[in-house]
Amino acid sequence: QVQLVESGGGLVQAGGSLKLSCAASGRTFSMYAMGWFRQAPGKERESVAAISWSGISTYYAGSVKGRFTISRDNAKNTVYLQMNSLKPEDTAVYYCASYVTRWTFKSPASTSDYDYWGQGTRVTVSS
Repeated sequence: QVQLVESGGGLVQAGGSLKLSCAASGRTFSMYAMGWFRQAPGKERESVAAISWSGISTYYAGSVKGRFTISRDNAKNTVYLQMNSLKPEDTAVYYCASYVTRWTFKSPASTSDYDYWGQGTRVTVSS
């Protein structure tokens, strides 16, 4: 059974930073690309960033490029999202997700490319 557990969300002032973590279990983590999505109230879930199984390739949404950094530690089965220069519009529930297919990475990918999701961690950025 695949489990993804996010942590690291919270309340931060605009301009601040947070680092999200997602611990994975139940499948060979190093074989699958991973992604971070977010969903703000009343809005659709959107892709924020993604990283290939090796960590060599990454993808960022235009709205976060230059501010967010996705990384992974395959030895720890964990993917991270470093968020800097946070803005109130970054407020959302952030979810990590695991790609449906091994050894595959598309840029960008949609929600249908992922088959397992975490429960989400809330990020609130105050102005």
